[in-house]
Amino acid sequence: MSNIITRCAIIGGGPAGYTAAIYASRAGLAPLLVQGMQPGGQLTTTTEVENFPGYPQGVSGTEMMEEFRMQAERFGADIRTGAVASVDFTSRPFRLELESGDVVVADSVIVATGAKASYLGLPDEEKFMGLGVSACATCDGFFYRNRRVAVVGGGDTACEEALYLSTLAKQVFLIVRKPFLRASKVMQQRVFERENIQVLFNTNTLGLFGEEVLEGARLVEFKGEANERVYDLDIDGFFLAIGHKPNTDLFRDKLALDAAGYIVVDSPSTRTSVEGVFAAGDVADPNYMQAVNAAASGCRAAMDADRFLQQQ
Repeated sequence: MSNIITRCAIIGGGPAGYTAAIYASRAGLAPLLVQGMQPGGQLTTTTEVENFPGYPQGVSGTEMMEEFRMQAERFGADIRTGAVASVDFTSRPFRLELESGDVVVADSVIVATGAKASYLGLPDEEKFMGLGVSACATCDGFFYRNRRVAVVGGGDTACEEALYLSTLAKQVFLIVRKPFLRASKVMQQRVFERENIQVLFNTNTLGLFGEEVLEGARLVEFKGEANERVYDLDIDGFFLAIGHKPNTDLFRDKLALDAAGYIVVDSPSTRTSVEGVFAAGDVADPNYMQAVNAAASGCRAAMDADRFLQQQ
């Protein structure tokens, strides 16, 4: 157990955290990055990334994050795997207590802990992750061109995902457990007018099936009612659009969060409600949630931290 002193501590090892480490290192801040037990974050659950600039042939999420990490280390970033147990932002320097017992003492902090997509909790979701199951139509929709896909959800996000997929896929099924859509009237109208989108109301997903890749979903209509019907739907892709949960439990009562739990920043900067603490990536972004955007905000957070430290 020891005290680790740094000018800039970064919490999180995804595109935002690693990019912040690259820029902070090059700025001479000798950053310490603490990454969780899933280095690389959500992107490592994606089999192929084809929409990140600089990879014309595509790249696996795991490989890309490894290259980000190596680039940060090349410039001197100290990257450690572990978990932050608690934070103290009441005074500077800030204190981060790690589960290992070590304490990080930092003049500035960048929070890049990301967000997790919400899933139904079906065992088969994990089995087919990256093999037909996805939580990001923008990321993975291209792989389902001229194929049959399903989107789960009834809000604006689900409708947006369905509409996007309808421009690529042959048929899109929107699985809605309620007898109505929660989305705005405009979004509902667009969905109903799109010829290759079929809305399945009063429907829940019981499971997924397939040999090596996803081949279909077992659905139940009017669950628990007299007219209950269980049937199989042949699909190639199954997209979850039932929300995300930002990884901000550690920062409740420490930083200002919005109603959904995302860190509030003083946009366009990455400044949080605590001077000297910055936030980057999906943890502060409920709208875009793309790796390239997270990386860009990681760059901005490092620049904001550097400017803050220069002014002290």
